[in-house]
Amino acid sequence: MLIGAVITLYKWRKTWRLQGEVVLASQKEPDGWSAADKFTVVLETAGLNATELSAYCRERGLFPEQVSRWRQTAQDANAKPVLTMAEQKELERLRAQDQREIKALKKELQRKEKALAEAAALLVLRKKWDAFCSEDAEG
Repeated sequence: MLIGAVITLYKWRKTWRLQGEVVLASQKEPDGWSAADKFTVVLETAGLNATELSAYCRERGLFPEQVSRWRQTAQDANAKPVLTMAEQKELERLRAQDQREIKALKKELQRKEKALAEAAALLVLRKKWDAFCSEDAEG
């Protein structure tokens, strides 16, 4: 009997979702809803006045501030410039060029560090040699 009730609930949810109703996919808090569910709420509340918005929010367990925040997020998402394919390719080409340059600079830095270490070792050996020779001359 319980399995039949669960199946019926799933069918109802599917029907409502196909009709464009906001039906949660899970029992998450509203801030954990999918982006599609949040956007649907924003669309459904777009033409509502404050009283109608409050009633809508009460029915769905929302706060008007959440809806306002989701609306602002949706507006901000569309405010960002979208790159064309040519711009994306150019950025990718520049990124690859930067990666090659970074690799070359790292290789050069490694070479210079080795040369510096070799020069420091030679300087130390030279001082030791000079100290050894001066001891022989004195002794």
